[in-house]
Amino acid sequence: MLINLIVAIGIGLLIGAERERRKGEGPARSPAGIRTFAVTSLAGAIGFIVGDELLLAIVTVGVTALTVIAYWRGHGEDPGLTTEIALILTVLLGGLSMQQPELAGGLAVVVAVLLASRTRLHRFIRSVLTENELNDILIFAGATFVVLPLIPDRSMGPYGALNPHSIWILVVLVMAIGGAGHIAVRMLGTRFGLPMAGLASGFVSSTATIAAMGTRVKAGSDVMAAAAAGAVLSTVATIAQLAIILGATSLPTLRTLSISLASAGLTAVVYGTIFTVLALRQKGGEEAKIGRAFNFTTALVFASTLSCIMVASAALREWFGENGIILAAALAGFVDPHSATISVASLVASEKMTAVDAVLPILAGLSTNMISKLVLAATHGGRSFAVRVVPGLILVGLAAWVGGLFS
Repeated sequence: MLINLIVAIGIGLLIGAERERRKGEGPARSPAGIRTFAVTSLAGAIGFIVGDELLLAIVTVGVTALTVIAYWRGHGEDPGLTTEIALILTVLLGGLSMQQPELAGGLAVVVAVLLASRTRLHRFIRSVLTENELNDILIFAGATFVVLPLIPDRSMGPYGALNPHSIWILVVLVMAIGGAGHIAVRMLGTRFGLPMAGLASGFVSSTATIAAMGTRVKAGSDVMAAAAAGAVLSTVATIAQLAIILGATSLPTLRTLSISLASAGLTAVVYGTIFTVLALRQKGGEEAKIGRAFNFTTALVFASTLSCIMVASAALREWFGENGIILAAALAGFVDPHSATISVASLVASEKMTAVDAVLPILAGLSTNMISKLVLAATHGGRSFAVRVVPGLILVGLAAWVGGLFS
């Protein structure tokens, strides 16, 4: 209990210290400072000790009433309620510290950071964030926190190949990757931001990254080289993830495919670096229009395209049956090479297949995944984008197969 009381006092002192600096001087000063906040938090803690939730609720109501009176009697130049709301929140955090001191302390830090970041947040919202970007944030939040929980999470449609919940996750994923690229462009500039965004987003979904980069090209052709670099560099993440998966599932398979994966990864790095250098040399890229963070229609088109691929894969499996692990891995690779890799590596780990025999199925899954990326590059970025990205993807696939010959 003593430790929890110390946490409660610390919460009040932390939030109160920030509010004390904002309190001001003279008759117009705010009614609450560091002492008020510390005592308020302690009152919430003692209220919970003496009377549990009931007395804590009464104390909270009392503090709220006093806060309302202080606000009503205060000056009318600044109608803000930040200090008043923070004071009410402090009494609740003081009570929470008696049950969950770690959570209460963490929330207090978050509150203090938000209060101290007032100027930065105001400047960001009013001066940095554009109206289009704010609208995009609202669309993304609605798609993620409103629509996604309502969509059924079960297989349906032709051959039971479609899961609406998983498909909508792809829509959210494409929007998130587009937003990440937008942020990178705002921070680093078009010529360097898109390649770095492509590399980072590839660890989430290289396929979705290529679609998002193609969409950005259609919005402005002056980012062609940078977007192509980001698209190809996203495959570096795919290769890295395959290596991590193999390392965690079957080390013998990883050792057998090490030359193949290294060749593919190095090819992707070299090809992507070439276009990154071209983007850095391109003049005028930094003055590209900001535009939208993502295109919602494009995200829907991407999910629809990938859904068609999933149905086609299920149809092939239904028609021809499970004709060996190679066909199964190739069909799975159209959607996700990692699932195919995990299944094959698991067979090696359970000694149902040798590491050498696993090379062909894994490379087949990687190759069919490259086909999906080729289709998305052509459909989302247009001919010019495809001409730059497709050769890189083909070279990465060939490097993997050539490296596989030495396995």
